[in-house]
Formats: sequence, structure tokens, C-alpha cells
Amino acid sequence: MANFKACVRRPRKDGFWQVYIRVTHRRSVGFIKTDKMVTKKELTKDNEIKDPFVQRYCADLIIRYNSLLNTKEYHGWSVNQVIDYLTTESDDICFSDYARIHIDRMKNRGQERNSRNYKYAIGSLEFFLGTNQVMFSQLTSAVVNNWIKTLSGTKRAKEQYPVCLRQVFRAAIEEFNDYDTGVLRIKTNPWIKVKIPGADSTTKRAISPEACREFFAAPLPETKQVEPLSELGRDVAMLVLCLGGINTVDLYNLKKEDYRNGCICYNRAKTKGSRRDHAYIEMRVEPVLQPLFEKYKTADDDPYLFNFHNRFSTSDSLNANANTGIKQMCKSMGMKKENYYCVYTFRHTWGTVAQNDCGATIAEVGFAMNHSHGHTVTRGYIKIDFTPAWELNAKVIDFILFSKERSKQGIAKDIDESEEKLFRLSPKMMVYARAYYKGEVLAEITDIGFGTVDAVISALVEKLPETIPTRAAVQFRIKNVDSGREAVYERTKGKGF
Repeated sequence: MANFKACVRRPRKDGFWQVYIRVTHRRSVGFIKTDKMVTKKELTKDNEIKDPFVQRYCADLIIRYNSLLNTKEYHGWSVNQVIDYLTTESDDICFSDYARIHIDRMKNRGQERNSRNYKYAIGSLEFFLGTNQVMFSQLTSAVVNNWIKTLSGTKRAKEQYPVCLRQVFRAAIEEFNDYDTGVLRIKTNPWIKVKIPGADSTTKRAISPEACREFFAAPLPETKQVEPLSELGRDVAMLVLCLGGINTVDLYNLKKEDYRNGCICYNRAKTKGSRRDHAYIEMRVEPVLQPLFEKYKTADDDPYLFNFHNRFSTSDSLNANANTGIKQMCKSMGMKKENYYCVYTFRHTWGTVAQNDCGATIAEVGFAMNHSHGHTVTRGYIKIDFTPAWELNAKVIDFILFSKERSKQGIAKDIDESEEKLFRLSPKMMVYARAYYKGEVLAEITDIGFGTVDAVISALVEKLPETIPTRAAVQFRIKNVDSGREAVYERTKGKGF
């Protein structure tokens, strides 16, 4: 067991002696510094403290330390672990400071774009609480739920911001709480009682091939600019449409080395950090794009494929200016403001025309647009043949730009949704799961971080008692708290687990 004693070690240059609590545990010695000091007159000839006030203070402190340790199984701890527990047990941690550290780590991992959502989320919470030093102890379920209510008027932030902060909270718990030793610096988890609302359904921005033809055929509005934004917007829209719905961030980041054998070969920035195959895709450049490739090509000594970086400091700036240019085109065409297009209009249009008019399946559209489509593991270890994507892209270009065929309306499905709303999980979603045997709950979990149903079941299996007979069936009831969907699975001991 740990033993404590008030002591001094050596005099300071000003003649005062700092008072410490000496900790002896498992034949090792450590010291806890107090805020008390004594002079030589308040020490015995053996340097024992004789000041009654300091003695009483240290005695109370030792009683408190013993009381804290009596609640823990600390006998296997080192003396440093004992001291860490006693000196940090009551310290509150600043959530704001930790969130900023978490954001910096995301940037260092190459997740700069995603980190911005986290930055905006912590900013929203700090504005709500009126401080830029939000503490973990402040984040009760009531406070978090009230903050989420203030986001109810938003389309995506009401889901995105809470999910971001829940991820930060989870990372902090993993970093600061040691469940092996029982040292828990973050003692509460408000997210168990927090219901995160779903984001509003994405507006389907696709336009018909007829409208697309009108847009690209429309004259540029008059301007005195040497490099008008309307021209940029039209050209970026063409690049997006004719490269399988590529994102502007990927256009901006393309290097000369990514353009080989008549194809652009790149990793999609949005999802490369979360997919086993790093969201790699190859898209053949069709002849219709050659004039634009020549128009925006860079100097021989420039590593970038397009010169967008010479005009815009970031990919976001390119996207914003391209959107402005597209809106200028729409205005010159006499369109109503609420019907103006944006860059994403042409990505959505590509997918819709591919399915609606070119006979592609949802899976084929998802493959060509570099969606993972639930096969991230498979894509991670096979050599992909992207020829089907090239052929589908050529069909879409031919239908929109090189035909007068009318579009088949009304049979397209949203390319961002599956044909069937299956039960799905992601590491960012809150899961509430229970394992039943003979109708009795034998294990229960409420947490995030599970990407698959099997991962949830594995976590529950670890909590099951050994008394369950081999070949007995156990039911696993799993609820996606965020979506409200629930599914039940059955596994047999000795076969399924």
C-alpha cells in the first residue's frame, strides 16, 4: 500500500523550504509538491516540519489521498501512476483546447478539408456557451441537447456539428481515461442521452440533358474582364460533367504525373482518408475536353496539370468563383434566381443521365463516380479495371453534348442513395446493442466507433458469460441511434462466435 509523509527536500536560494508529500509505494519513492513553504526555524534539527498549521494542512491532504486510493485497486500501479491519479483526479480538462489539438492532428493526417467542419462545430458550441474555454464538465446531456436545438434551422449542421464533437469527445476519453487502472479524468459521457437529428435530404440538383445543352450553348455575358468568371464557370462545369462528375478540389490538385496514357489517375480528396483503396480512380479524357486541357495547361516547369492554382489560392476559392461564374451564366440566360445552377449541378446531372438515359445501374453509376458502394475491403486488394467507367462516361457525353435525344423523365433514382434502405453503420454513428439468450439481456453496449455489424457483435461476444452452451443461439439486437433503425442478428456459439 502507499504511504505518505510531509517532508522538505532542500532549501531554495531565498532560504525557504518547499513542502512536499512523500509517496512510498512498492519500494519506490515519489514526491507531490504542495503550495506550502517553511523556514529553517519551522524545522527540527532533523528537518522535520514542526509548524502546526502546515502539519495540519498536510495531514488533511494525506487523509484525502488515502480516501481517494481506497476507492481504487491501485496495488499494481507504479508510484508515478499513483501520483498522477492523486494530482489529476480532480482537474477538469478544457474541451476547447483539446478540440483544437484534435483538429491540428487531423490537418497533419491530411484531413484539412474535413477538419474545417470540426472547427466550425467547436466555434458554434463556444458561441452558444459564451466562452472559448469550454470544459468537459460543462458538457452535460442537457447542455448538448439545448445547443443542438439552436441548430434546428440548418440543413446539415444540425447533424454534422454534433457528430464532429462526439468524435472529439470519444478521442479524449480514449486518451485521458485508463480503464485498466481505473484512472478516469473524464467521468461523464453526455452523448448516451443525446439524440442527434438527421440532416435534411439532399436536394436533387440534376438538370435535364436539354437544359444542359442550353447552358453550354448560351453566349457568355458581356464583360470587361480579361478572364471573366462566367467563362471559368462554364469551363469548370464542362470539366466536371465530362470527367465523370469530378469534384473541383480534385481538378485543382491534379498534377502532371496524374495525367498518363490519356487518363487522369487520382485519389478522390473527399474520401481518400477513409477508404482502404484511398478512393483511387482512373478516368479517360474524352476528345471533347482536349481544348480545355490546352486552355488551362501550365508551364513546363509547373507540377500542376491546370493553372487554377495560379489564379486561386485554394480549391475552395476555385469552387466559389466557378459557382459565381455559373450563376452569371444563368442570370444572362434569364433564369430565376432560385433555379440557378452550381458546380454540383453537373455532377448530379452526370449521375442522373447515366442511370436515366444511358441504362446504367445504381452500382455502375456509383463505381464511375468513385463512391465506395460498400465494397471498400474488396477494392482495397484487387486491381480495378476502370474501363466500364470510361465507357459509361463516353455514353453520357455523347447523349448530352452530341445528340438531340430527349431525356426519359421520371425513372431516375437518387445516385447518393441505395435502392434499398439497408441497415448500415459507420464509426461516427451511435450504436445501442444488446445480446439476448433465452430472452435475457446478457451484454449491452452504447458507443460509437463501429463500422460494421460484425464489429458490434464481436464487442458484445466479449461480454457474454462462458456458461452459454456450445451450439446455442444468441440474438443480437442492434440499433443505430442516429437513424433510429434497428436490426436483429443471430449467431450460434461454436459456429458464429
